[in-house]
Amino acid sequence: MVEWIKVFGDPNTQWILLGSILLGLSSGVIGAFAYLRKQSLMGDALSHAALPGICIAFMITGSKSIVWFLVGAAIAGLIATLSIGWITRYTKLKQDAALGIILSVFFGFGIVLLTQIQHSASGNQSGLDKFLFGQAAAMIRSDVITMSVISFVLLGVCTLLFKELKIISFDPGFARGIGMPVGVLDQLVMFLIVIAVVVGIQAVGVVLMAALLITPAVAARYWTERLGLMVILSGLFGALSGFLGTLISTSGNNLPTGPISVLAATTIFIISILIAPRRGILPKLWQRFKLRREVQNIPHQVVAKEGTIYE
Repeated sequence: MVEWIKVFGDPNTQWILLGSILLGLSSGVIGAFAYLRKQSLMGDALSHAALPGICIAFMITGSKSIVWFLVGAAIAGLIATLSIGWITRYTKLKQDAALGIILSVFFGFGIVLLTQIQHSASGNQSGLDKFLFGQAAAMIRSDVITMSVISFVLLGVCTLLFKELKIISFDPGFARGIGMPVGVLDQLVMFLIVIAVVVGIQAVGVVLMAALLITPAVAARYWTERLGLMVILSGLFGALSGFLGTLISTSGNNLPTGPISVLAATTIFIISILIAPRRGILPKLWQRFKLRREVQNIPHQVVAKEGTIYE
């Protein structure tokens, strides 16, 4: 315990802890709406699509500026979002096929650019490949401040538009009937997912970011039937995952914070599956056991030929 207190007394660890918690919180909230709208794979597609944007930003600027990386990743994510919408709207392919196509094409293009940068004359890209799996330990104060501002903006937008997001998540037809701009709101949700992905790629990486978006939301769904409480729980589970990831990674030797945070979120998900009331496996088994005992304790009944029941 004393060792952990000493570790968290380090200013660099404090910044990493704050950034991981805010990342988990904002990702959990946005992921709840993505999960309810059956767009769980959207975060995966957009996180993979961010890689070529990062590479192109490096090739244009020649520097490893996190600001330019965020701009490049955001532009690539928006292009991927528009491409998915265009494929779904103007072809016979469904959204899952469009997601698979965009994910594969963009990520493959990003790997090609990453390899090209590595073999170029100015390609001292040490650290650039960390965006594949993340490197939270490399975050500095300015990075965390940027993540904090963006995270609070995401949370603010979700709070202000909670009613609208709730309606389009459960009944988009009704939303169109009352005059809501469903198409604009759909693109807004996509844009929020892009921002969440862009914020998290440095800590978690493009490969694992989708897990931090969806896993807390799925875990929260086991605990409640109400959307508001589910969104809150999803954010709390995400924040707890970031906290546990930082705690475990700082107490071990060379343990990566991002993957550990994802494993922590997975652990919360497994616990939710097992013990969540009403939906958990163990409570359901207990209810079945109680029902079986009640049925066995019912007195045997004898049915006469005329159909009369006698105890």
